[in-house]
Amino acid sequence: MKVVFRVDSSSEMGIGHLMRCLALADTLRESGIQAEFISRQLVGHTIELTEARGYRVHSLPVASFNRDSVFSSKLKHQAWLGCSQAEDADQSAAILQDIKPDWLIVDHYAIDIEWEKATSPYRKHLMVIDDLADRTHDCQLLLDQNWFSASTNNRYDHLLPESCIKMLGPTFALLKPEFSTLRQLMPEKDGYIRRILVSMGGGDPSNETLKVLLALMKPELMHIVVDVVCGVNHQDIASVKELATQRGATNLHSALPSLAGLMARADLMIGAGGTTTWERMCLGLPAIVISLAENQYQPNLSLAQDGYILFAGKKEEVSIEKLQNMICSLVGNRNSYLQLSRTAWKLVMGDGTSKVVNTLMKISKSYGTRTSD
Repeated sequence: MKVVFRVDSSSEMGIGHLMRCLALADTLRESGIQAEFISRQLVGHTIELTEARGYRVHSLPVASFNRDSVFSSKLKHQAWLGCSQAEDADQSAAILQDIKPDWLIVDHYAIDIEWEKATSPYRKHLMVIDDLADRTHDCQLLLDQNWFSASTNNRYDHLLPESCIKMLGPTFALLKPEFSTLRQLMPEKDGYIRRILVSMGGGDPSNETLKVLLALMKPELMHIVVDVVCGVNHQDIASVKELATQRGATNLHSALPSLAGLMARADLMIGAGGTTTWERMCLGLPAIVISLAENQYQPNLSLAQDGYILFAGKKEEVSIEKLQNMICSLVGNRNSYLQLSRTAWKLVMGDGTSKVVNTLMKISKSYGTRTSD
């Protein structure tokens, strides 16, 4: 079975889309299925990260366009593509026609039914990974791993073909296999916060990392060991390093391939509301979450309202004092801590990638596609 991913990463969109696709690709590889990637050379791309994981990447060229005038698109995130959908579809089709994949998997807010129909002659099946439910798709399978309380299961009712299989909610979260393994090995949390992990993902343009570190300078919190992770696109690591040195008991990490080890050691995580949400919940790690992007706000608000996380709000709403109050409140309330840990642990089982791979293989077999050599 041949699988191709169409996914990008950049300073603007971050690396979350790519990371969840890599998690799925890793599980495919464990099943004997090697995936390839199509990615554009956008500013801050991490194509080399994909290649370092052992995958072939077909790089689309840097696109030159005027953000203010080139798009009269109905898609809110069209500029993230770096060109029009028609141009991207033509360039992608030139690659796909040689590969002829059984599955094309698209994870991109700037792609909808227009691009999907244009590339349909060059693949057998299409899977879409989405979070927004703001555009129509022409796919056989759609995955949205986010939580929207009661509306989780009906957000795509009028956006997909009737025959489309929907995989909705955190039970299908795309996590690296190591998280399900760690989940089985880790003891239950004891409710005491001795170590805090701080990570804002691949990029942190407003330097929320520094804001969190300043909050952790509060005298009552200075005894806590802190691990700080700066992503590959962090623009001011120097200021973070300087403050980490001043604080003491603070370890600075950069561009780690995985947060699994640090999450396993941590008692609390303070971070962005993206892909790492499901990783930490799988391990029962309580979190204080800051929304760094518009698409992170509603899912994290829903998670907070249903008791799965503590939500500090949008980055512009989060002050140092607010963070200090939230951290101190949790440090001083063991029962609340344990409730957060147990509730999160129950929502995300960690086997989402296996469920998706099994579904892909089942559909392929039903159409007579070979799934192995």
